[in-house]
Amino acid sequence: AAIDAINVVDLDHYLLKPWDPPEEKLYPVLDDLLAAWRATDHRPAPSVKVVGHRWSARSSQVREFLARNHVPYRWYSADEPEGRRLLSAAGHDAERLPLVVTPDGTPLVEPDDRELAARVGLATTPAEDFYDLVVVGGGPAGLAAAVYGASEGLRTVLVERSATGGQAGQSSRIENYLGFPDGVSGAQLTDRARRQATKFGAEIVTAREVTGLEADGASRTVRFSDGSAIAAHSVLLATGVSYRQLGAPGLAELNGRGVFYGSALTETSAGSGHDVYIVGGANSAGQAAMHLSKTAKSVTLLVRGSSLAASMSYYLIQQIEQTPNITVRTGTVVEEAHGTDHLEQLTLRDTETGHTELVDTQWLFVFIGAAPHTDWLEGTVARDERGFVLAGPDLTADGQPPTGWEPTRPPYHLETSVPGVFVAGDVRAESAKRVASAAGEGAMAVMLVHRYLEQS
Repeated sequence: AAIDAINVVDLDHYLLKPWDPPEEKLYPVLDDLLAAWRATDHRPAPSVKVVGHRWSARSSQVREFLARNHVPYRWYSADEPEGRRLLSAAGHDAERLPLVVTPDGTPLVEPDDRELAARVGLATTPAEDFYDLVVVGGGPAGLAAAVYGASEGLRTVLVERSATGGQAGQSSRIENYLGFPDGVSGAQLTDRARRQATKFGAEIVTAREVTGLEADGASRTVRFSDGSAIAAHSVLLATGVSYRQLGAPGLAELNGRGVFYGSALTETSAGSGHDVYIVGGANSAGQAAMHLSKTAKSVTLLVRGSSLAASMSYYLIQQIEQTPNITVRTGTVVEEAHGTDHLEQLTLRDTETGHTELVDTQWLFVFIGAAPHTDWLEGTVARDERGFVLAGPDLTADGQPPTGWEPTRPPYHLETSVPGVFVAGDVRAESAKRVASAAGEGAMAVMLVHRYLEQS
């Protein structure tokens, strides 16, 4: 019963009786729960109001941004009376959506992420000009580095262009992460890591896009898209990867209007009672299928390969096989998407026979491939042919140091071709692409940063 409660309703914890000795089995659990409760502000919090259209791509993006940054908000359709009232009060119509009303009553029409972040209380500007460590990217690797860097006395700032958590933060449930035998959602794990980093004094800056990296003597400068910059003794690249875009006709036009890349946390409930399709055969696709199967009429996994075994964990395959409303279609790809203002139908093609089939659906979630966020590093840091950052032994495979390498020592294990610039997580070439390994690399990178600073 306890395991079912954890999996179904996100029960926080359970106790077994007898709990002797209580010093080990009762008091620590209660202490942790009470400490978390006391740290929470229980006063009613004024929430952000979002008015938009159900099939507005930008409305979906705004809701996703707020949800992933743990900003409470209420959603109002522009077609509903309350939505129309808010639009009228703000002096706007439904032609320009979304309308965001901040807790102080300020209306924002079609705000970009940076304006939205600043108006809802997220930090968007670094407090200082120089740090010991700048972490670029807020996934598991970046958050782990922020925790360990700040806890060990380094002036640490984490810069994230959207929301902390990365792809892991969008996972509905991670069941093979060490220390969570009953699973944990990506949002829960991200929230705990973020609170842990700030507790130790790490600074987290949101909605800032990094566009350049420069080495100037012992200083490493990180440049932002607005032309501003911060400098540090060391930099950790933890930008992660994003899902590749499907190239089938019609998909680009319907992105955010029935076609979503990743789990789209705010959209999963809207698919309740509908036929949902998922493209992908790795763990993220499997986790999304299990999550959506709880409310969807049916979930169909579209897998290009001949089976799930090559890319999905065994425990997930077993769960999918035991879930009656999940169907796995191997050797199947999306040929075309159809719809006017939102997704209405998909053309599916059997890769072996070439046979095509038209299916009705309003929901397609895509989890394919991994494209690194490294174009801004062109000409600065060595990368492989796919754009992943090379580090450590991969830089010296021929026994020679990388081009332009000045120190007499070889690069440290997670150090890039620029001394003092490290890499961790999915963006590193030949990384394991797992949450646990990314967090481990983030922690290891801080140890190597200490070593670098001691010898500089």
